[in-house]
Amino acid sequence: MPLRPAGPPPDWILARRRAVGDRIRELRRWRNLTQKRLGDKAGNDRKAMNRIELGHHSPGLDTLIRIADALDVSLAELVRDVGSPLPPE
Repeated sequence: MPLRPAGPPPDWILARRRAVGDRIRELRRWRNLTQKRLGDKAGNDRKAMNRIELGHHSPGLDTLIRIADALDVSLAELVRDVGSPLPPE
């Protein structure tokens, strides 16, 4: 069983988590989806989507794949740095 580091994640990880959440929010709004609708499409509830977008929750890979699919973008597009252009329509 892999060991998890003790204590909270370092600041750079928290910043990256927030950046991914910002990207999800940006893509969700671009697709004209509410957090509830995106959550429904990705198999999460609205509260979970809110925590992910705020960077308060670290979603697993399966969740990120479902969110990317619900947003109709690749996983790479989903985790791209904030400020990158939106994908073509």
